[in-house]
Amino acid sequence: MKTEDLITLTATAAAAQIASRAISSEDLTRACLARIAVRDVDVQAFIHISPEHALKQARERDREMQEGRPIGPLHGVPVAIKDIFDTYDFPTENGWQVHRGRRPSADSAAVARLRRAGAVILGKTVTTECAYYFPGPTRNPHDTTRTPGGSSSGSAAAVAANMVPLALGSQTNGSVIRPASFCGVFGGKPSHGLISRARVLSLSKTLDHVGVFARSIDDIVLAYDVLAGPDPDDADTMKTALPEFRAAMRKNGEGAPKFAFVRTPRWDDADLETRALFNRLVADLGSHAAPVDFPSKFADCWPSQRAIMAVEMNRSFGAEARKFPGKSSEMLMKLLDEGQGIPAEYYDKLVANVPVLRALFEDGIKGFDVAITPAAKGEAPAADSTGDPVFCTAWSLLGVPSITLPMLRGEHKLPIGVQILGRKGDDIGVLRAARWLWRNSSFRPAA
Repeated sequence: MKTEDLITLTATAAAAQIASRAISSEDLTRACLARIAVRDVDVQAFIHISPEHALKQARERDREMQEGRPIGPLHGVPVAIKDIFDTYDFPTENGWQVHRGRRPSADSAAVARLRRAGAVILGKTVTTECAYYFPGPTRNPHDTTRTPGGSSSGSAAAVAANMVPLALGSQTNGSVIRPASFCGVFGGKPSHGLISRARVLSLSKTLDHVGVFARSIDDIVLAYDVLAGPDPDDADTMKTALPEFRAAMRKNGEGAPKFAFVRTPRWDDADLETRALFNRLVADLGSHAAPVDFPSKFADCWPSQRAIMAVEMNRSFGAEARKFPGKSSEMLMKLLDEGQGIPAEYYDKLVANVPVLRALFEDGIKGFDVAITPAAKGEAPAADSTGDPVFCTAWSLLGVPSITLPMLRGEHKLPIGVQILGRKGDDIGVLRAARWLWRNSSFRPAA
């Protein structure tokens, strides 16, 4: 298989090709490395990469195949890791000067699961500073004058630029769904607690999610199968039995879902072009979709998310940041100081109100299977920002599952994602609805 064919394989297809011995892990890894050598000069998605180490892992995966040893669902498939996930074999610097040169001795839980599934850990991707707003060097592969989004900027860009078929990211506000939208890839943010965050930079226990960037819905399903599950080192991971995602997606009963076209109190923040595109998309869905306006009380989601994030980020690393003056951006220090100044009683009230706001969402979509809304305000803005996460904020606060599909293009022919949301815990329902929409809508990504 030619290099140009290898680098466009989905993770699902790559795993199947390797398992059938149609290709080798070394062939695929070499193709990804060759692509990185060409594209990453401009895109700058990777912060730490070692071709020799990647090829060593790939050869070991191929040797395991030759010896007839058991293989995992991602056997031999290269995966990129956002540089807030600890890795024993690469630095983990969190995009932060304070952590420059930091070398963990053990993997994060998510990376450990990827290794057990047979993945080749290709390298570490750029994150914004402490996974907050201050931009890193990464550029959007569609237009390098524009941002890839944040904070999982490198992971989204690496998948979009065909450097790797699958990448890990995280979301506290809009850090998976927004960059996936800007870069024109599939992005999945599961229900809060589905995937362990152990040994990942902790911004906010209430808000942090592990997510993935991929080339297909099936890739996200596969990644969730590998990554999901309880972990005693992350008390928020679900205690109930989890579905086998691929098996659940193969079951019958995948009829046409009913979509609630969600217009929150922040609907007018969307660009005019985005609003027009979504009105056309909903019209195209006909009887399968209807508009839903949320009550004004739902507007509490945005200031609540901001305050909770500020308090919990300050608790997580505010003291450390203040020990090293001048090593953090003004933007980060302003948020940490804001969090330090919020009274504990007010913070406690906001956290206690999250289930009330989640109930408002669930009541608003009563009678529908899932919700549909933009993933971002519009196309990626200029590279001096990471863009506005306003169309992700509420869903991170509520901990509900979401996935974005690269279905739309704006006036500059750049991607705009279509976001599907569901009730907390209904990750299968969201994935099924997203797959139905991808297969059945007349909207198709532009070439």
